[in-house]
Amino acid sequence: MVESSTTAVNAFLAETSAQKRAFSYSNTIHQLFNSVFQQKTPADRIVGEYFRANKKHGSKDRRVIRESLFALFRWWGWLKKVHTSTEQDESWFAVLAVVAELEGHSWSQFSEAWQGFANQSAKFNVNPSPQALSTVSDKCQFVQRCFPDIDFQEKDLLPQWFWDITDIDAQHELALIEAMSSRPPIWGRAQKCSALQLSTELQSDNIDANSSDFFSDTVNLGHKSINLNAIKPYLQGHLEIQDLGSQVIGQICAPKAHDHWWDACSGAGGKSLQIRSLMFNQDENGTGSITASDIRKKPLEELMKRAKRAGFSGISISPWQDDSLPVSQGSFDGVLVDAPCSCTGTWRRNPDMRWLDDVSVVNDKQALQLDILNRSAKAVKLEGQLVYATCSLSPVENEQVVNAFLVQHPQFALQQLSHPFTGQPAEMLTVWPQDADTDGMFVAKMCRKS
Repeated sequence: MVESSTTAVNAFLAETSAQKRAFSYSNTIHQLFNSVFQQKTPADRIVGEYFRANKKHGSKDRRVIRESLFALFRWWGWLKKVHTSTEQDESWFAVLAVVAELEGHSWSQFSEAWQGFANQSAKFNVNPSPQALSTVSDKCQFVQRCFPDIDFQEKDLLPQWFWDITDIDAQHELALIEAMSSRPPIWGRAQKCSALQLSTELQSDNIDANSSDFFSDTVNLGHKSINLNAIKPYLQGHLEIQDLGSQVIGQICAPKAHDHWWDACSGAGGKSLQIRSLMFNQDENGTGSITASDIRKKPLEELMKRAKRAGFSGISISPWQDDSLPVSQGSFDGVLVDAPCSCTGTWRRNPDMRWLDDVSVVNDKQALQLDILNRSAKAVKLEGQLVYATCSLSPVENEQVVNAFLVQHPQFALQQLSHPFTGQPAEMLTVWPQDADTDGMFVAKMCRKS
């Protein structure tokens, strides 16, 4: 719940209806923005609680508030140099107006009002861009023109500590920044039907759905919000929402129809469902199965609900109760360890987290990741597969963990992989957000040789 606050906004004149609405939106966005930092709570949770407590907002109101808020975090690496106070002063209205330009928001009547409020001060002269802002470099130049006394760089859009713990070639940095500064599409998977069939049915419901060239069961659902509970294919279990980067993991697992797999850190089971679906695609009568484990019971309950909706048999759960293995040793053809991590690869969808977190979210998890991998490896049978994955973009959580594991477990050997989007060979694979308009992921596949 967002509490009201006394701010400096009373000094600004709102005369027209549009100005008054813009003023009201600004107040709400400001309160939400400050609450995220004060509570150190993800923005989507703060926004969700606010809208549940404030039913007065219609769909258009919610869109202006939500999209403006998340855009502020997306461009905060620049805007924090402009708005340095906690009050709603001229700089606050300036950054709201600039955000609307950077994002190309359609509510020009409100952005013009914010510009007017900002320009009441002689310090600012914020005006619309005379040309389209199609790249991050274009946008950086626009912001520089708006605030000529401040220095802006493209790399500011990601915190310095991220660059310190990320191994990326300088020639690819701008492409990464470009991807991290844009909203990814909604990706889904077809289950028990073809991607073409699913796309056609979704299109008949006016949903922007298209099959993908990357994987045969992948569907791109565009950028518009979707009410899944109003979609028949979703209710029938024919559609599951899963980011394309996440789908890479199941494809790398490459389960056979009669395999038995263990998802050691399943969460709500997106990858468990994908692995089971890949089995069914090969043979609906296959004897394969998947066991899902997690330390949290609620996500496992959600997995079983999703499995029931999909009509999938052969999925069972076995929660971690303590440090002991929740499954039998040496009994699985494949084990997936999708380890808890910093989630830096998902910053496109959660731009606030790049400013809420610090480098400790990366450096503090390596020991836990290695421990989970060491314990889970005991469940792999001879000639079985062990897959380690994270949604991190840092070698600290990725290559370093795998290399440390291999030193301790010489009976495992890395398997050669092929990048699904570029075709490049790799022993350990990082999917960067710019590779295919997706989240960032890491995956390595090992085989137990002895």
